[in-house]
Amino acid sequence: MNTRDQFISDFRGEMIGTVNAQSSADEFFQNQTLRPILKLQNDLFLEVFRNYIAKSKTDFYNFNVDKKLHFIENSIQRDIKFRNSLKGIVIGLFTIDEYSTYIKNSSDLNKRMMSMLIERLKNQVQLFEMSYK
Repeated sequence: MNTRDQFISDFRGEMIGTVNAQSSADEFFQNQTLRPILKLQNDLFLEVFRNYIAKSKTDFYNFNVDKKLHFIENSIQRDIKFRNSLKGIVIGLFTIDEYSTYIKNSSDLNKRMMSMLIERLKNQVQLFEMSYK
């Protein structure tokens, strides 16, 4: 393993979640790679989303909770440039082997990645308050 890959693996830490003999390759990749990266990059994702809110010129901070959750989900699902930017934040922390695995099934893995990120942001919606700015 080259120096970059070793550094990234060590930096991200251990697998999050459980994998057993019945787990699919996608589940293994999700728990081995995606979850640790999403956890590591959480503060960056929060800041990126705050910036997205500011640039969207919506009244997000005055929305009720349900509308905020809907806005988070729609922003990631419908804004392709934004979604690609978020994917890049994750993919940039793949090892070469992980990238090779990812490109074989990128469509399904992208769906997993974005679903987990949407849920992560929705679970932290209280951190998106105007007073933070």
